[in-house]
Amino acid sequence: MGVDPSTFADLIERQRAKTSGPEVSFYKEALEHSQKFRAEYDGRLNVVKWDQMPMERSADGLIKHVINERMDTKECCIDIYMQFIEAGKATGTSRHLSEEIAFVIEGSGHDLHYDVHFECKEKFEWSWDTTPKTYEWGPGDFIYVPPYVAHKRVNTSDIEARIIVCNSRVMKAIGLDWFDQLEPAEGFEEHWIPPAD
Repeated sequence: MGVDPSTFADLIERQRAKTSGPEVSFYKEALEHSQKFRAEYDGRLNVVKWDQMPMERSADGLIKHVINERMDTKECCIDIYMQFIEAGKATGTSRHLSEEIAFVIEGSGHDLHYDVHFECKEKFEWSWDTTPKTYEWGPGDFIYVPPYVAHKRVNTSDIEARIIVCNSRVMKAIGLDWFDQLEPAEGFEEHWIPPAD
């Protein structure tokens, strides 16, 4: 037996359907924004020259931005930077909800990964292993850091390590901009913003 469409929504709900607060133009503005974005996108960089890549003294150590959302490039999904780690030194410890991939150009050492565990009850409840897993790396190696795993990179060689690091912007774009620096790299303490929790 079918449902009578005339009784599916009651009179109160029909009245509420077109009752609203203030008038807005979100849809129209989205169309305008898309047109503006496409027009200016053509002028963005296809090639980023070495001298257009800014250096930064960050809480994770010295980095050179290859691609960043604040740079005028056509790349809209990933950020890439070169990480410099002095001989015998290490980065800070960080965690972010996006996974990380890295490629070692020179130097050798290891990553310390503190695996994450979570439960979804009324809200997410996170915990991290206190004993890290150790992953050795050297020139030409690829490193994978799973989402939200706390990690630190240690250079055990007698030369400066250079590593290309890639992170996705997608998690941030969908409202999951969870990124913490748990401890700063030695010598970069002045750039550290401690986590809120």
